Amino acid sequence: MYEIERVWMGEAFELARRAGDAGDVPVGAVVISPSGEVVGRGYNTRERDADPAGHAEINAMREAAGVLGGWNLSGCTLVVSLEPCTMCAGAIVNARVSRVVFGAWDEKAGAAGSVRDVLRDARLGAPIEVIGGLEQETAARQLGEWFERLR
Repeated sequence: MYEIERVWMGEAFELARRAGDAGDVPVGAVVISPSGEVVGRGYNTRERDADPAGHAEINAMREAAGVLGGWNLSGCTLVVSLEPCTMCAGAIVNARVSRVVFGAWDEKAGAAGSVRDVLRDARLGAPIEVIGGLEQETAARQLGEWFERLR
């Protein structure tokens, strides 16, 4: 189960590595179309671009919207190495992403079930399917090693 999601998560980890190598928190994301193709890729660029919205999820959804020709990402799956924050969860809801798969839980700022649950809040529209903790150990290790190098 979740074999294709593991492949997509591998791509998210590679994108996260790029972010970390560039000095940003290592988070990567991919958007998968309803037909199963990658239509958006993103990684954190907040530090690089001095952009407070430069999160992996936002960057991946922007690219997907461009490829698909519109902001509505209904039917798409977002795969991200870290649980989305509140800002990203709001953007995911607004883009009408149907499914989110993430690696590491974020006990400080997560908005997909750990601290908040924006993605499944029925008051905001149709709840989004959420699969959390896929490849949790790998995701947590990637983040932990990056923060350890900062110290």
